[in-house]
Amino acid sequence: MLLFAIAVWSLCLLDVATASVTVFNQIPMGIQSAVSSTATVAAAYNDTILNPPPVPVPAPATSFTLNIPSVNTSVPQSQLSIPIPGTFFGFSIEMSVITQLFGVNSTFIQVPLLNLFNLISERAGALHVRIGGNTQEFAYYVPTLPENRAISKQKADTNNPTETPAVIYTMDLFYMLSNISSHVGVKWYIGVPFNDTSDFRLEIVEYSEAILGDNLIGIQVGNEPDLYVAHQHRNNTYGPANYTVEVGELIAAMAADSNIPVKNILIGPSVSGTWTPEQVFDTGFITNYTDDLSAISVEHYPTENCFPVYGISTYHDPQLVFPTFLNHTSAVSLVQPYLNAVSISQAAGKPFLMFETNSASCGGFPGISDSFGATLWALDYGLQMAYGNFSGAMLHVGGQNVYYNVAPPTNQSKYFEWTIGSVYYSALVAAEVFGKTNTAQIVDMLGNNASDFTPQYAIYENGALARVGLFNFITDPSGASDYTATITVDGGTVPSSVQVKYLLSDSVSTKNNITWANQTLGTVREVDGRFKGDEHVVTIPCDTGANTCQIPVSAPAFALVFLTPENAISTATFSTTMYTNTAATVRIDPTVLATSNGMSGKSWVLGSTSKQQASGALRRLRASLGGMLVGAAAVAGFLLGHWD
Repeated sequence: MLLFAIAVWSLCLLDVATASVTVFNQIPMGIQSAVSSTATVAAAYNDTILNPPPVPVPAPATSFTLNIPSVNTSVPQSQLSIPIPGTFFGFSIEMSVITQLFGVNSTFIQVPLLNLFNLISERAGALHVRIGGNTQEFAYYVPTLPENRAISKQKADTNNPTETPAVIYTMDLFYMLSNISSHVGVKWYIGVPFNDTSDFRLEIVEYSEAILGDNLIGIQVGNEPDLYVAHQHRNNTYGPANYTVEVGELIAAMAADSNIPVKNILIGPSVSGTWTPEQVFDTGFITNYTDDLSAISVEHYPTENCFPVYGISTYHDPQLVFPTFLNHTSAVSLVQPYLNAVSISQAAGKPFLMFETNSASCGGFPGISDSFGATLWALDYGLQMAYGNFSGAMLHVGGQNVYYNVAPPTNQSKYFEWTIGSVYYSALVAAEVFGKTNTAQIVDMLGNNASDFTPQYAIYENGALARVGLFNFITDPSGASDYTATITVDGGTVPSSVQVKYLLSDSVSTKNNITWANQTLGTVREVDGRFKGDEHVVTIPCDTGANTCQIPVSAPAFALVFLTPENAISTATFSTTMYTNTAATVRIDPTVLATSNGMSGKSWVLGSTSKQQASGALRRLRASLGGMLVGAAAVAGFLLGHWD
């Protein structure tokens, strides 16, 4: 057990400036393993490439001027958002995949995850993460689990279209979340189980408050209660009034629990669109529970793709659906139905949150959800929500059977390393759009004759014009659809030069060539959470006499223009310190190995393999540590015994 003690001590001594984490059973970068030619490929690794939509006819103008007020007081207040925090975009993590994404337990945390979280936290000042989803509803506490795991999963809920499993968790789950917070500044939303209102199983609230402290920022009350009838979790007469009564029952149970000192952090109703928020409000939800609610929440996906996997609904051809994501109307139409509910929430002094969203429910679309088009779509959608006075939005993350998110390695990790979801870049860029001051206010400029394909936003910080965001949804390798936006400052003067960061790829269809300021996180199975390449920020001179700055934007792209000097971003990354896969090996022809190991498409879960003759203690050690993985680039120096 000496190795275990060293590993624990290494992680406990980790600090943000020179961070290191012990890692076991990794294959050094440069040693190749063949992928089985008969392997069932998980959605996260799907290689479907769609055709980008043609250049629209008529095409938008390729030269236009944005005349932007220098201060927010010159903007009509109806066109100016509330102050938006840098933490606007966070992540919604399905509770059942915590072990895959975060780590086996509080002692062993995934290094790439820390790196990916920290990239956003350093830009936004923190990162908000919601733990929950359908799996929170049936979660329950047990004192211990085999192999010291923080969570386990039980039989799937067959009434739910996605057959969501129930989660069994231990107290160590919250220590794991707390350890992540101590390294990368994450704050958490947790969901209380809501399937049985006669027993709310409040341990999840008790341990969250006791262990997470100020890093707990909200408790969700029910996940998509408007779908309870469809999922056979309530009887057919269940409606908004019933939900509101049940919330009252939870509040009473929490009030009677002396182990829950903080009572006023509840979040709801988290309806998905079958009910409107107003239908819940009309039952007295806000007025009756205003002292207990910290925020109002909804959940919504623009569409669904349930038929291919679950045989429900209708088939949607991804190629035909793709263009619907590649215009500004998509974002505007998603936000518009909630504007009245946002106003009601604001009048009650409650922030309004999009608690779960992504490109499509039931895992997204191949070729859409994992494309650069989705990157641009999610970024525009996020900025439009902020313009509509939402205070935050959580991009949902599931397991490897979905198309739209970060995919960690599993028991096949020696050739399946981490893969980044394309919408991660949306969250990363949004953090720089809004910054750390929590004073950012955003305006939809509606320039270029309100073109659907070239939306633009102005961002004010501390009342002054600070940044401008420019989109181009068109794919046109000829260059004919590139445009130049001329920025002028009304009531002020442009600076002598501006800095521009570009979010780029060759096409809206591409997956593996997305860059932000010339840096990328890597392609499929290559991500360790650290940027690759040198940062390239473009400096563009302005004409102060004419009060103009001309900003070129290629097709496709997003450009973030900094009118005030940008503070340098120095992000700490987390390295590994140990390589223990030292058993004697033989060299095998990869082409032979490719067909020598059977794999099941049903087995996208963490696991490990131990020698048959290994001691029981060693087997348990390997089983509990086998999920502590890093991307291929992070293990390059393992043969030398140390890397940093």
